[in-house]
Amino acid sequence: MKSTAKSNVRPATQPDITARVDAIDWTQAAGELDAQGCAVLKGLLSRDECRALAALYPDDRHFRSRIVMARHGFGRGEYKYFSYPLPDLIAELRPTLYAQLRDIANRWNEAMGIDIRYPETHEAFLKRCHAAGQTRPTPLLLQYGPSDYNCLHQDLYGEHVFPLQVAILLSEPGRDFTGGEFVLTEQRPRMQSRPEVVPLAQGDAVAFAVHHRPVRGTRGFYRVNLRHGVSRVRSGHRHTLGVIFHDAK
Repeated sequence: MKSTAKSNVRPATQPDITARVDAIDWTQAAGELDAQGCAVLKGLLSRDECRALAALYPDDRHFRSRIVMARHGFGRGEYKYFSYPLPDLIAELRPTLYAQLRDIANRWNEAMGIDIRYPETHEAFLKRCHAAGQTRPTPLLLQYGPSDYNCLHQDLYGEHVFPLQVAILLSEPGRDFTGGEFVLTEQRPRMQSRPEVVPLAQGDAVAFAVHHRPVRGTRGFYRVNLRHGVSRVRSGHRHTLGVIFHDAK
């Protein structure tokens, strides 16, 4: 049975999440996504929000499943998928970020010759997912300890995939943990993979390509394939919130 527990982790004095997302320089973020396949969204969550979200991890009432990475060859560490209804802050983040990323996603698909277009609202996109049997929520909370890491991967989950996702670092580097850098690799045709290490502070988010993105070549655009992961945590504990916009089968 799905949990009905909800948690409001936003302090009363913290500005509305929509206002914070709207205040981001999305022209700059779109340029970075086009150039590198990722963009840092600085200070998206407050320290108190980060700690409150990380503190949810031991309470299974908020989650539908727990994955131990080593059992599946995914790396070391573990994560839990939230159940519906999502905690208030995550329930607000998902549609608000989607509204800013939707036009980028549609422009990318057009450049890559993909016919799929994404509707104006996240609610409408989720209806598309649910009609195809993708009904399980995908936002997740990841937990790493010493020597844990996350192998390079892609979060696809079904036929309907929104081509961008967001990860938010909930722990403080240098205080809560060392190591554990967010890593992207990009594979272009007939070229070796290009790595990208993305430095994040507590509360920073990184928006990045889920699967592939367009790159302009001499004969127009072509697709490059991306994977993401987390390098080995040297000490301490690291928590991350993953915001994925499509649901899973």
